[in-house]
Amino acid sequence: MKMNELRTIAKRLDIKSFGKNKVDLIREIQRKEGNFDCYATAAGYCDRNDCLFRSSCLSEKR
Repeated sequence: MKMNELRTIAKRLDIKSFGKNKVDLIREIQRKEGNFDCYATAAGYCDRNDCLFRSSCLSEKR
């Protein structure tokens, strides 16, 4: 997901996105939505099939 898309989601959730990197912004979105802020922490497996960021999370290298 591109930063412009993330900023749109953040704005809708009343999150200030200025100065935040992709990972931090996604984690803040996850918290605001009431989910675990676990983006880019999975070790190759994730059982959260309903997560908007699941596919990019599993490929993110951290």
